[in-house]
Amino acid sequence: MPVNTELPTQFRMNTGAYIPAVGLGTWQAKPGEVKDAVKHALSAGYRHIDGALIYQNEEEVGEGIKESGIPREKLFLTSKVWNTYHDRVAECLDKTLESLGTDYLDLYLVHWPVRMVANETSPLFPTNPDGSRSVDRSWNQQETWRQMEALLETGKVKAIGVSNWSIPYLEHLSQTWKVVPAVNQVENHPLCSQNDLLAYCTDKGILIEAYCPLGSTNSPLLKDEELMKIAKKNGVSVATILISYQVNRGVVVLPKSVTPSRITDNLKTIKLDEDDMKTLNEMAANGKQQRVNTPLFGWDLGFHDWYGVGNKDAPSPDAVTVKA
Repeated sequence: MPVNTELPTQFRMNTGAYIPAVGLGTWQAKPGEVKDAVKHALSAGYRHIDGALIYQNEEEVGEGIKESGIPREKLFLTSKVWNTYHDRVAECLDKTLESLGTDYLDLYLVHWPVRMVANETSPLFPTNPDGSRSVDRSWNQQETWRQMEALLETGKVKAIGVSNWSIPYLEHLSQTWKVVPAVNQVENHPLCSQNDLLAYCTDKGILIEAYCPLGSTNSPLLKDEELMKIAKKNGVSVATILISYQVNRGVVVLPKSVTPSRITDNLKTIKLDEDDMKTLNEMAANGKQQRVNTPLFGWDLGFHDWYGVGNKDAPSPDAVTVKA
């Protein structure tokens, strides 16, 4: 099936620059696999690669890009500042640029609105003596964003944004931001559609990106009866429906795979009718709400479904406070 030309192949960010609607995600791509995955994706037509320092595979991503032969200016590269670098954002960026073998990123994101303090246990996943994450609860995320804004002046990043930010955290950031985030990358699929967040970000001019659009490993999405029914109706796979869902609602989508055939298939999108979109948009609200990525940071991140989902010690949603 050819790529459906009725749907946009790119979206415009609030910077004026365009971002490809479908990108290759590289989270959980194992060493020895991600280089070939990136190389194949670029040969198949992808021009958007999404990565992060914490994925610990950026050197291989850079190798895949180099071996592809695609000129840097034809690519859209994204990475993210990790939690233990919130007090030294520029240092984290330089590590990524060196690993990727490039002198700039098209988009740089704050991976989580959580600062962790590196210690002798780990530079990336530090823990306290009781085993909990070594989190700095006094840190003001507005300071992280100030550093992100400063990066724009260096030319090392073309656009800045956030990842895993809920409405309360965005509201707090808006009190001091000089640059509105170009993107908010969040877990998004029909079981975690976050329609309220999409509406809020659209109003602010912030583009939503969907990670885990297929639900990640062992996800129930690919076997969901409602999704299978929509896929059969349209004569495509469930994966194509899940990817198309995001592009139909104006969301950048980042499917991840290291299998060549799936990487190629994930570029295919189709136009969905109103009934299909209504079903997809309402699945979570109709009792199927489920996340696949809930890191144990130990506090509520402001999403309506976060409390109690893998974070037993988090305060209730009504007690959410953001450091002022």
